[in-house]
Amino acid sequence: MINVVIAEDHHLVRDGIRALLERADDIAVVGEAVNGVEAVDLVASDNPDVIIMDITMPERNGIEAARLINDSGSTTAIVILSMHAEPALVRRAIQAGAKGYVLKSSVTEELLLAVRSVHMGAVYLSPMVSESIHDTGRDGDSDENPLTPREQEVLNLIGEGLTNRAIASNLSISIKTVERHRTKIMAKLDAHSIAELMREAFRRGLLDVEQ
Repeated sequence: MINVVIAEDHHLVRDGIRALLERADDIAVVGEAVNGVEAVDLVASDNPDVIIMDITMPERNGIEAARLINDSGSTTAIVILSMHAEPALVRRAIQAGAKGYVLKSSVTEELLLAVRSVHMGAVYLSPMVSESIHDTGRDGDSDENPLTPREQEVLNLIGEGLTNRAIASNLSISIKTVERHRTKIMAKLDAHSIAELMREAFRRGLLDVEQ
């Protein structure tokens, strides 16, 4: 029997995943978490065979939780659930220790296949995810971070909701310098508002944003 924990903050989605898994004779749902902190704690206390985690959970997102679980030395295999197939995001999930990456649009029999695959030690990626990674590889370095290290720092703080004044104080630079960095970031990511900036940064895997 494969013991599985589900970490998903939307209860309807969580219930749907549970119903799907419980139809399988070889899978048992042994716990549920509604955020990344609970997910990490459940793995530590219950040591399930597999944990299925939403990537955009509150308090700690799926990639951060995966990294903590992996760094703890846990043998629990991690399957990430996401609405996004962007190669940069998938690579970050795998680098954080995930063994599976399944699109939410594929939460059907494919999720059962992913659970069984990672339990056996294999890596499982949804076909659309594999295709996007393959296409990016042919296109070259389209997913490289276009930001300088300082611009990335500013972007991270914008993502945390800090004002220009607060960012300037945090980084010990002037407000005008922050404004210059912000303008360059917006131009490089082709964003015309903070909402567009956050979406594009998340799409490219440049920012851990819990949305």
